[in-house]
Amino acid sequence: MLRPEQMSKVSVTGSKAVMNEVIETAHGLNLLHVTEYDGSWDGFEPGNPVEGAEESSDRLVTVRSLESILDVDAEDAGPTRIVTDDALDEELEEIRTRVNELDDRRQELRQEIRDIEDRIDAIDPFVDLGIDLDLLSGYDTLQVAVGEGDRDAIERAVIDAEDLRSHEIFAGEDVLGVFAYPMADADESALTDALVSADFTAFEVPEAEGTPSEYKRELEHEKQQLESKLSTVENELEAEKMDAAGFLLAAEEKLSIDVQKTEAPLSFATTENAFIAEGWIPTERYTEFKGAVKDTVGERVEVEELERAEFSRDGTDHVREEVPSGGSGGAAAAADGGAETARADGGSAVVMADDEPPTVQDNPDSVKPFEILVQAVNRPSYYEFDPTVVLFLTFPAFFGFMIGDLGYGLIYTAIGYFLYTNFADRPAFRSMGGVTIAAGVFTVIFGILFGEIFGLHLISTYFWEGALGMAHPPIEKGLSPAGIDWARGWLVVSVLVGIFHLNVAWVFGFFEDLQLHDVKHAVYENVSWILMMNGLWIWVFSDALSSVAPSFIYTTFSSEGVVPLGFNGFPAMELFTIPGVGPFTLPLLVFIVGLVLLAYGEPIEAVEFLNVLVNVLSYTRLAAVLLAKAGMAFTVNLLFFGVYVDDHGGWHFGLGGMPDAEAIAALGPGETLSYHGYEVTEIMFGGLVHGDAATILIGLLVLVFGHVLVLALGVTSAGLQAVRLEYVEFFNKFFDGGGREYEPFGYERRFTTED
Repeated sequence: MLRPEQMSKVSVTGSKAVMNEVIETAHGLNLLHVTEYDGSWDGFEPGNPVEGAEESSDRLVTVRSLESILDVDAEDAGPTRIVTDDALDEELEEIRTRVNELDDRRQELRQEIRDIEDRIDAIDPFVDLGIDLDLLSGYDTLQVAVGEGDRDAIERAVIDAEDLRSHEIFAGEDVLGVFAYPMADADESALTDALVSADFTAFEVPEAEGTPSEYKRELEHEKQQLESKLSTVENELEAEKMDAAGFLLAAEEKLSIDVQKTEAPLSFATTENAFIAEGWIPTERYTEFKGAVKDTVGERVEVEELERAEFSRDGTDHVREEVPSGGSGGAAAAADGGAETARADGGSAVVMADDEPPTVQDNPDSVKPFEILVQAVNRPSYYEFDPTVVLFLTFPAFFGFMIGDLGYGLIYTAIGYFLYTNFADRPAFRSMGGVTIAAGVFTVIFGILFGEIFGLHLISTYFWEGALGMAHPPIEKGLSPAGIDWARGWLVVSVLVGIFHLNVAWVFGFFEDLQLHDVKHAVYENVSWILMMNGLWIWVFSDALSSVAPSFIYTTFSSEGVVPLGFNGFPAMELFTIPGVGPFTLPLLVFIVGLVLLAYGEPIEAVEFLNVLVNVLSYTRLAAVLLAKAGMAFTVNLLFFGVYVDDHGGWHFGLGGMPDAEAIAALGPGETLSYHGYEVTEIMFGGLVHGDAATILIGLLVLVFGHVLVLALGVTSAGLQAVRLEYVEFFNKFFDGGGREYEPFGYERRFTTED
């Protein structure tokens, strides 16, 4: 789980006479991640596509264009089918002709409708003006302008114009019509020139007769006719889609496979008579691959395992295991009868390119959904640890702890189940569904332990206290004054979780550097931080600081603490006393040793030595979000149900009613009122549910929308904070990413069959 599948680099060498058979076999196996030939071998050139490659590519473009026009998707496929070359010649051409004709007609109608809409928009100002269209143009001695502008400014401009002798202005709500008689010797644009200074926006008069309203109705009727025709064409296209979708999807799949096969030689090294193909396959499937190729072409091809990639990044010989040639004693594989040879074994590996092996993450089915969280940062390199399993173990626990509510957890689980079961064809959504299910389950578990459902303590009351007879649930969130020790305790727990999480990260980094470099680098870059962090925090939790540190650091796990483990802190472990400074302890010595190692091995990182404090304190966000979410849910329930306070500082929702407010107000100092077994001292809020009908209705809205808001913010706060701890605090210690995706030469058929 922590390592990807081991990959082997293999070479397939043979005569061009059997190249097509080898391509067919390799494609069917869907195992070989092909290495592109880089042209580095003397006498070898990249191969040429097989005959028919260009034709298949052109057909594939045609099919995908038709799918785009018809909006075909995988759900339209229907049963699998066999697609023959004859069907591609005949049926594809028939579909292309029909679809293109309908699509051309659809585009024409859409353009005509857009033109009509533009004309309708253009006629609206004239409808506002209300003057017949034939009265707005066609005059020999009268100039007319229709548009928008300030009437007073327009009138002044027309009056001041020397080329205009009289005028009349007609006005709608927003549109003006200006009629003017020009002087006998005036230019045809006299009115237009006069209106320039008035900031007048002119409209073009449509070439039509009758009233603008009638003309607009004619345009709208014409638009309806065009829309009806468009609807008919779209229905015909939809019918064509229903008929042709299955064939098109199957044709696309067949042509994609054909293109893959015919263009495969472009990645090979070839001579006039021979070819060599190289690539990566999972080591455990090498025998299967070799056997299948040998079964197809016999001894006319040589299949060799060149090397097995070990788990280190630099790819040098000491981390790539060369595999002796089986049976040939290290002899070179003849590429074309001895004219040219390429050695791929025998201690002097000759490969096309020194490429890194692709990464195939090797996780159980239950862990696989969490790969999407890792890949959101980067795909793991082949030579580093895959942290997916750690995310599987920690991310849902972080999230569940911060929300800790049965009701919210059940909803998260239901949402995750919906995503997981309804998006089988969309891996990203399916993976997020799996992650959400896990987060929801942990939220349910912590909700039961906290005794809460939608912020109410019903599980505590009826299960932990009622059925099991306990005084309180196993753990509490610590919102009320009576439970404040729990709130402080969660800060301590968060720090301890951070220390453990970061130790795991640096241990991963240690083993990576051990394989990548040597013990020295592993110690300098990882053990130094481990010593610094653990030394510092053991010192913090020791008696050496008990006089100045907050007492809850030592009491949380004491016999009288909220988590009674009998731990009161580490002993001081004093080595000697520095006059004027204080005791120098063993944990401080461990911290200093770690700092010296870091400064010696990685001096530039030594300036960040306080990260061992800052990074750990970052985990206190677990407790902070826990209390914040609990506070939000409490506030929503407070407003609806009301809350009263007992004499021990405990808070209780008014689920079964509220104490008499007037009696509580009349209580003297130290007096209490008995209610449901509690000595009540105060009513925090009376609760909307205990008011009149209107108040209850408002309260219901507050209750529903409030909890929906808490549910949504659970994702944006608890989810993001949990992810941040993984990405920023954990990943940064050992994870670089940059792995290549495993893309084997082959195709997983969905719409076609060969049987």
